[in-house]
Amino acid sequence: MSLTSDPTTMNMLRTMTSLRPTTLFLVVMLPLLAACDRASATDEPNAPSTPVVPVSLATVSDSSPLEPVTATGTFGSRDEIPLAFKIGGIVSRVLVDEGASVQRGQLLASLDLREINAAVDKAQAGFDKAQRDQARVQRLAADSVATLAQLQDATSALEAARSDVITAKVNREYATIVAPESGMVLQRLVTAGSNVSPGTPILRLGGTRRGRVLRAGLPDRDALRVRLGDPATVRFDALPSRTFAGRVLMVGRSADPRTGTYAVEVTVNDADALPSGLVGTVAIAAQGVGPASRRGAVGGASISVDALLEADVDSATVYTVVEAADRRDELIAQPQRVRVTGLSGDRALIEGLAPDSRIVTRGAAYVIPGARVRIVTSDTLNAAIKAKTVLP
Repeated sequence: MSLTSDPTTMNMLRTMTSLRPTTLFLVVMLPLLAACDRASATDEPNAPSTPVVPVSLATVSDSSPLEPVTATGTFGSRDEIPLAFKIGGIVSRVLVDEGASVQRGQLLASLDLREINAAVDKAQAGFDKAQRDQARVQRLAADSVATLAQLQDATSALEAARSDVITAKVNREYATIVAPESGMVLQRLVTAGSNVSPGTPILRLGGTRRGRVLRAGLPDRDALRVRLGDPATVRFDALPSRTFAGRVLMVGRSADPRTGTYAVEVTVNDADALPSGLVGTVAIAAQGVGPASRRGAVGGASISVDALLEADVDSATVYTVVEAADRRDELIAQPQRVRVTGLSGDRALIEGLAPDSRIVTRGAAYVIPGARVRIVTSDTLNAAIKAKTVLP
């Protein structure tokens, strides 16, 4: 049986001969072209499936200077002495005002002494009588007229009267206030004519014997880094254009139970003309053993906050870069989880990076794990981000 005798075959031939030449070419060639495309794709070198991401890099060892310890405090005399009367009474005179400079031993205030002098006179009179009584009993005892017990009682009364005189004179001495050291009157709390009780503060004196300092409180992490003699710089809110040098003079060894901070005192050079009570900020170039000083090991480092991603409480992700295994001229981004130990301005203190790690700073938000990255300058990256484009 021939093909021409089969009706089905004849119909197919008639259909094919009726097709236009172009259509027939496509029907025949499409499977061949597809096979060629697959072969071409197989022969082509491995092409990247993701675009190269432009980023800025920083090396941990190069960008991790010791962060200064910063705190806010108040400036004043190291010794601020509240001055008060030992006994109560009527204030007769207050001879100085706030801001007055005083010298050691200078009279500053006094009570009305009339009642106090009367008490001294009364004690003295009692002592004189006790002294006469004791002498008389002693003579009678020598003649066996007075008993030994009577002599002992008279002697005890004399000693008590002598103590009363001493007490009265001490009270009179402390009925006046004299400057215990040279300094400046910081506060005048009472005026003449006031009736004060024992121990009521009358004046507050800032002594100059041990100098003037800026006092601040440090959290425990910073207090462990600060050492005596560490250099510091001080700036005051009232004098924003001036910077004062100083050094750490004292670091507290126990925390304040109210705030949980440790007291630190910093000397302020060339600040004698400044008034007490100024609020200032101190930056201490700490050289201690805190987290930010552990360089050269897997530990503390300071990096830009731009490098932190997916922050969660005290941890975050950063991208480090390594050379590609197959192509040494390519850099691959790899995520790494780090612990965030603190923030200082636009810097973050972290732990968990190996020394000399290269991290992605600018452009980190556009990086995914395993992405190829290309180093660009900050100006180029800023322009790309502003235009919302990614460089090829």
